[in-house]
Amino acid sequence: VSSINFTPLHDLDGTITPNGLCFERHHSGVARVDPAQHRLMIHGFFDKPLVLTMEDLKRFPRQNHVYFLECAANSGMEWRGSQLNGCQFTHGMIHNVMYTGVPLRLGLEEAGIKPEGKWLLAEGADAAAMTRSIPMEKALDDCLVAFKMNGEALRPEQGYPVRLVVPGWEGNMWVKWLRRLEVGDQPWHHREETSKYTDLLADGVARRFTWEMDAKSVITSPSPQAPITHGPGPTVLTGLAWSGRGTIPRVDVTIDGGITWHEARMDGPSTPKALHRFYYDFEWDGKPLLLQSRAHDSTGYVQPTKNALRAIRGENSIYHNNGIQTWAVDAD
Repeated sequence: VSSINFTPLHDLDGTITPNGLCFERHHSGVARVDPAQHRLMIHGFFDKPLVLTMEDLKRFPRQNHVYFLECAANSGMEWRGSQLNGCQFTHGMIHNVMYTGVPLRLGLEEAGIKPEGKWLLAEGADAAAMTRSIPMEKALDDCLVAFKMNGEALRPEQGYPVRLVVPGWEGNMWVKWLRRLEVGDQPWHHREETSKYTDLLADGVARRFTWEMDAKSVITSPSPQAPITHGPGPTVLTGLAWSGRGTIPRVDVTIDGGITWHEARMDGPSTPKALHRFYYDFEWDGKPLLLQSRAHDSTGYVQPTKNALRAIRGENSIYHNNGIQTWAVDAD
């Protein structure tokens, strides 16, 4: 019962995704969990393993953070050729919400991590028993055990009653319906980090543990699902940019396929590992356009072209396509 729903990016503005429009992916159906019966077990290389109820969890100090969640396969369909469906399909496996939760670090410290504990296995209560290995440095850094999004309880398809938040890293690691955290001394090499979420390069080497989401952007309007419907004159171009490594201080846009670039106007909140909104206001002369956006993140990284990525990774790749997207606007 593998399923996916895409965020309608072309219909949205600002940066926060409404809960009912958030992209959703599951591998074996949506788990229905009774919060009163749910438990989160923390065990492995610990001094005192824990079993927490939802009430226990909510007694830890909590925080609120806005983060994007992007599937590693977002835009993956574009590797072999352009899709004609618009940015909901090419880039819609992403959303951006405010999570309320407990820093994962606090639960791990409460249990007392032993020195040999270098990796964390997170497991979900869904039929797939989704699992991912997470290095301890990340687990102790900015991960959250979240139970609310945009101020209200998680929806069942978003992991109700509790999920993991792994800021800036691929969405598959954000285990939903979180029920178990095990600490070990090495990664587990389960299905989602061996046969899936790895890329087979042209030379036969598998590129794996590609956790971080590189800087990326997309113009959401004008775009195939949000075409220009007015005649020549003032036109608003807008889109989204994000980076798993920080903020987006700058986005360049072109309306002529890269012959000339213009610095877009960044607007709205700008927080690390979250969506950033950009605008470019221009006078359309009624002639055909080739629209592109190019993000710069706070580390100095610049979003590459798809051809530059394919030159390195070949065409087997599915995951982590952060190449520049082009939309063609015809005169009509």
